[in-house]
Amino acid sequence: MLKQLKKNPIPIIAGAGLAAFLAGAMVSAPEIGKSLGQWLKHGSNHSEQISEATKATSAVYPLISQSLPERAAKLAQIAQNSRSADRNRARYLLASDYIERTQARKALSLLEGLEKDYPILAPYILLKQAQAQDMLGEDGKASDLRQKVFKQYPKEAATAKAIYLIAQPKLQDIAIVQFPSHPLTWEIIRQRLQINPNQPQLQLILAKYAADQPGIVEVLDDLTKQFTIKLEDWETIGTAYWTNNQFEKAAKAYARAPKTARNLYRIGRGLQVAGKEQAKAIATYQQLVQKFPEAKETGTALLRLAEMAKTRKDALPYLDQVINQFPDLAGKALVEKAKIFQALKDNQSAEQAWQLLIAKYGNSDEAAEYRWKIAQEKAKARDYAGAWQWAEPITTNNPKSILAPRAGFWVGKWATNLGKQEEAKAAYEYVIGEFPYSYYAWRSAAILGLNVGNFNTLRQMNPEIIPPQRPVPTAGSETFKELYLLGQDRDAWLQWETEFQNKDQPTVAEQFTQGLMQLVRGENKLGIDTISKLEDREIPEEQAQYQTLSQQVTYWQARYPFPYLQEIEKWSTDRQLNPLLVTALIRQESRFESRAKSVANASGLMQVLPSTAKWIAPQIKLDFKTINLENPNDNVMLGTWYLDHTHQQYSNNSLLAIASYNAGPGNVSKWLQTLPTQDPDEFVEKIPFDETKNYVRQVLGNYWNYLRLYNPEISALVGQYSKTHPKLPTQ
Repeated sequence: MLKQLKKNPIPIIAGAGLAAFLAGAMVSAPEIGKSLGQWLKHGSNHSEQISEATKATSAVYPLISQSLPERAAKLAQIAQNSRSADRNRARYLLASDYIERTQARKALSLLEGLEKDYPILAPYILLKQAQAQDMLGEDGKASDLRQKVFKQYPKEAATAKAIYLIAQPKLQDIAIVQFPSHPLTWEIIRQRLQINPNQPQLQLILAKYAADQPGIVEVLDDLTKQFTIKLEDWETIGTAYWTNNQFEKAAKAYARAPKTARNLYRIGRGLQVAGKEQAKAIATYQQLVQKFPEAKETGTALLRLAEMAKTRKDALPYLDQVINQFPDLAGKALVEKAKIFQALKDNQSAEQAWQLLIAKYGNSDEAAEYRWKIAQEKAKARDYAGAWQWAEPITTNNPKSILAPRAGFWVGKWATNLGKQEEAKAAYEYVIGEFPYSYYAWRSAAILGLNVGNFNTLRQMNPEIIPPQRPVPTAGSETFKELYLLGQDRDAWLQWETEFQNKDQPTVAEQFTQGLMQLVRGENKLGIDTISKLEDREIPEEQAQYQTLSQQVTYWQARYPFPYLQEIEKWSTDRQLNPLLVTALIRQESRFESRAKSVANASGLMQVLPSTAKWIAPQIKLDFKTINLENPNDNVMLGTWYLDHTHQQYSNNSLLAIASYNAGPGNVSKWLQTLPTQDPDEFVEKIPFDETKNYVRQVLGNYWNYLRLYNPEISALVGQYSKTHPKLPTQ
């Protein structure tokens, strides 16, 4: 908790001079952001750039995963004996640990003069000294140190923190203008708005820079009641509403903003999603088509107009326009066109649409889906050669499709049915080589006899794991990277938010770094989603950047992180469960959100129902009233017990145990009586609940990814098949 030195009341902004000053700040906000980014990027206190190679030479960075008592002696030794950059890092980290344990004098002895030896963190070192002086009751010395930060490092993000702690209104005015994207500036603004809510310029700063923060919707609602908002500011408000999924409110804000292609599309889409003013939504889409005929948003708007057409025939001209003008969307348009003709009983025209889809737009996801549909129909009729013929092109024409690894795997299964063992083996090897991240790569590896576990052996395995280390962020200043790698998560976040000026349209590097910061802040679902969505980039240059990033193990480990490792290891050992399987299930159930709640009231990491917890409690000799399902330890304790229970019900078959965890034992028992059980892969495909079918594949796909990303043996093995598989760093 940050402590304010002075509890002066924060005044209402008043007076024409100051109001004009702040109004000017808003007008020039983009320039402020630009200059701030330049300051932070090219600051004079930076040392050599941090890379994975330089990180690997440090003895300090790996210690941040250890507890304070565990690392104290090691840090002390490095701080005394090393002459490298590690000596400075060790002094700073050990001093931070001492402050955490309220041992201020020990901290000060390490921090004294360190700002000269360690310029990359100089202002933060002074702030640590001030914090230690606070603990000793030396308020004057603490204040002087913070003033020193303000005077000597006026352009550094740490200055905003110093200003916040000094708590003088005149300095706070400077923070508002100079550091509008700093989270402590937002706190200053919120405090001022509590006293006087009628300050639109301050509300606009939050709309622009803090759109993803809690409570922003209420700020926006107040702001939209003002009568002096400029056109460009309405765009800022619309974007902030859109970020928070307030689509109808976003549409109304964008309607008062400049008429760009994106703004017009979002007006139409916001009204369409809200289910209100559909005629106005249609008119807006049509305006977009007329005013920006070549914009990428126009193609999507034409598809929306087809959706909203009064009759099926009325949709056809819109779809033809998409096919003729927007080849990237032609696949979607052709599928809709074929469905319309089928509904109109015009089978010849429908067939022509399908044939055009395959012939001209064979690389589209829609073509892959059509091919897969036909392949499944062929396989159901036991025409395995035909199924093979239809499915195989998906693996090469549509390598980014979610169906590609599935098609490749089933080509192997169908080849086996035809007695073509060499072709089957080649298909399985191809899936591992080209799609090493997929559930079907695991199934292929298992069928090839690799030591990766199978449905009946998975539970008992206990793979060796190389614990992950923090990667070097791909964006941000060297100061930010140093703070992040030293585990100074609060300061790293403050620094990063100050630098990250491009939230609405981040670069690939920025989006990955944003995901890393969300993970270390415990926003695990957000972090995983942010990092995973990088694969959706469409611009060729960004696709290339993603491909380069995705060949690094650090990308995949961030996508499959290891929060709550201690609890998982403890209860997996107690229940004799494969800890990677437990981790995989948690990732699927909650994305490691300890307070996650489902619509059915399931809670926590493993989404345990209160009724299930109440049933389990007496069996493990616990009082249900003492259990907190949002407590990670309690939740994993109960969830692993239940996962063990489902395994026992099905002779330790993990496929059935996981299906039961999702759909319940009653449904699984029924499926065992009605579905083919000789081939487990056929059984998975025939599960009648799409949710459970996908759940099984996703949990076991998660397991496979944790295995290939953290187990050195399997990582090396997969690397023999795949050129794109990232190498696991050696310890």
